[in-house]
Amino acid sequence: MTKLFWNALKVSPAIVAATFVAANGAYAAEANENVTSVAQLTQASQEMGQVTSVSQFSDVQPTDWAFQALQSLVERYGCIAGYPNLTYRGNRALTRYEFAAGLNACLDRVNELIATATADLVTKEDLATLQRLQEEFSAELATLRGRVDALEARTAELEANQFSTTTKLSGEAIFGLSQVFGDTRADGDNDSTNNGDLESNTTFSNRVRLTLNTSFTGTDRLQTRLNAGNFIPNNGTTGTRMTRLGFDEETDNQVVIDKVNYAFNLGPARVKIDAVGAELNDNVNVFHPDFSSSGSGALSRYGRFSPIYRFGADGAGLTVEFNPGGPLTLSAAYLAPNANDPSARNGLFDGSNAIFGQVAFKPNDALNIGFTYVRAYQNSAGNGVNLTGSTGSSIAPNSARRPFGNDATSSNNYGIQATFQPSSKLTFGGWVGYTDAKAEAGADRDADIWYWAASLAVKDFGREGNTFGLIFGQPPKLTGGSGITRDPNTSYHLEGLYKISLTENIQVTPGLLVIFNPEHRDSNDTIYVGTLRTTFRF
Repeated sequence: MTKLFWNALKVSPAIVAATFVAANGAYAAEANENVTSVAQLTQASQEMGQVTSVSQFSDVQPTDWAFQALQSLVERYGCIAGYPNLTYRGNRALTRYEFAAGLNACLDRVNELIATATADLVTKEDLATLQRLQEEFSAELATLRGRVDALEARTAELEANQFSTTTKLSGEAIFGLSQVFGDTRADGDNDSTNNGDLESNTTFSNRVRLTLNTSFTGTDRLQTRLNAGNFIPNNGTTGTRMTRLGFDEETDNQVVIDKVNYAFNLGPARVKIDAVGAELNDNVNVFHPDFSSSGSGALSRYGRFSPIYRFGADGAGLTVEFNPGGPLTLSAAYLAPNANDPSARNGLFDGSNAIFGQVAFKPNDALNIGFTYVRAYQNSAGNGVNLTGSTGSSIAPNSARRPFGNDATSSNNYGIQATFQPSSKLTFGGWVGYTDAKAEAGADRDADIWYWAASLAVKDFGREGNTFGLIFGQPPKLTGGSGITRDPNTSYHLEGLYKISLTENIQVTPGLLVIFNPEHRDSNDTIYVGTLRTTFRF
């Protein structure tokens, strides 16, 4: 600084005040001297609070060498401010641009004093010094004003052309290349001679979703999602739903509104009301963070998360999550798939429904475990009975999907899910589920269904941002009961994938799904599904 600057510090306490204001206000602007820095500086200055006593600063002590000077500045000029957390941070350095901003602020304070008939507080010497400083820093002040003007113009342009002041638009587009391999289709009996040849072709399909998230208070959210796709599920070719992909969705590329919901805080609870498209896996924790997403998670339907979260899907309902603080989170939900249908055996309460409850326990950052229960009732209306979310055995007359055909069925469903992260780059996960089902029409019948899976995710594998994943398990299997025929053998699900992040918005995921003994019958040949998924997000 010039000699003039140091003389100014001696002559005018107001200049000292400007210096401290600038040093505090420019915290976000140190690293850059561009429009963004000016915007951050302006915002920080606006957020600082005026103080009436130097003792309000938590980091200023009476023993500090500048305490008397600060006290004088507050009481005499009122030209000093601090951060919202009542700190002053007086040991920070400042740049010439920061000093120029502080000088400008102090000039405004001088004008205010003059206008309020308190000009006697400012001496002629002070004003002369300020005038000379203003002349010396005229270039910096001009640059600062120019940048502020440019920022204001840019802000006005953005406000004039923004999509909405309350709504944000996000999107996801998936391109999927897939091929099924194998000798024969899966069959429902244990005689391999009845199986037909597995004849399949390479497919290339797409799915596009546009989501409008609207907030009216800052903590609430109204979600509206548009969806279109032309993925045809491959079970028609393979003979089993165990080979289905996690993102297959068929609308013939017709745009549909498949989700409308509103979420808000109610004390320590988060409440979500679904009008259509309700899915438990969207509303609560499913304990499979690396694989639960259809666009960036597992390639298969079963590999995404436990089937217990598929009850009540695509309907309406209410979900409440409660976290009082600490390791426990409580979740409850009521979903009705045919809530919009006023006919008999449908509607919000008379038709199929699912009552959900979950306790999540997270004692530390490494371990998260959930205990889940679902009481479900399903009848033949709508999509009919489906106890496994179309992931297990499904060939009639008895299967895990429909152990009693399409007769009305009630079930008690229990699940344990867990995630263990020993490091930031390694995650183990998995689940075990059991269903106790009972026929609510026809003869007395009951059924037991079991399933399980384990997974491994290795982050930054090969390259930062990439993830290698393995999933192995047993899809839902009809293991016993009365008045039914159980699945005779055991199928195994093996999935390997590699998520490659090309950019922040583009991910490519090659992978292979292998189903051993499809439909829980060892007479069925192994079926392979090779897939290349490319996901664009914006």
